[in-house]
Amino acid sequence: MVECGCLREPLSPEACAALADIPVAAMARLGRYVELLHRWQMAMNLVSARSLADPWRRHILDSAQLLPLLPSRTRVLVDLGSGSGFPGLVLAMLGVPEVHLIESDGRKCVFLAEAARAGGLEPGRNPIIHRARIEALEGWPADAITARACAPLDRLLDYAAKFVTPATECLFLKGENVGSELTEAEKQWKMRIERHASRSDPSGIVLRLRHIERATSRTNRIP
Repeated sequence: MVECGCLREPLSPEACAALADIPVAAMARLGRYVELLHRWQMAMNLVSARSLADPWRRHILDSAQLLPLLPSRTRVLVDLGSGSGFPGLVLAMLGVPEVHLIESDGRKCVFLAEAARAGGLEPGRNPIIHRARIEALEGWPADAITARACAPLDRLLDYAAKFVTPATECLFLKGENVGSELTEAEKQWKMRIERHASRSDPSGIVLRLRHIERATSRTNRIP
């Protein structure tokens, strides 16, 4: 069958595991996560209903594709606007040692904790769930920062600034408006940009940003 947008056949768990090189133990954790997502979706709007027709592509593969793009020896990862846990909780289940999920919606934070426990993780140790607005947090050094469907790029970089060191890399999942978002962001920020085609969405792009600094400061990188 020719894949064409929403006409694609749903991706099976086995195909997702093969595409993202996910080990058996992690697949068991992710399977419980997907099951819980379906159950909780009936009570609260966690993700779009359409995406649940193809969860292994739209959510698991979409998140897991970031793992090989993370900086080597990534230990601390900050996920901005975590929502239902994509991509941050998936990356925790795939072995990133210290994942911080930042989400202001209390009900979604409860879901994140339950999903982490269902996946055999220990909320509070990994992942660490912050029920807060990003702007309200003090910030700390992160090796990597991720986000999906959180905010336009210029605002994402404002949010990320308090976690950025000279070695930090940002991985942001973006759609077809990525060009205009980059144009706007580059009015305020200087950065090294890599674009990687999404493995889950033909119109998607993974932005990998490094050496991030405000455009008004040519010598001093943040913080």
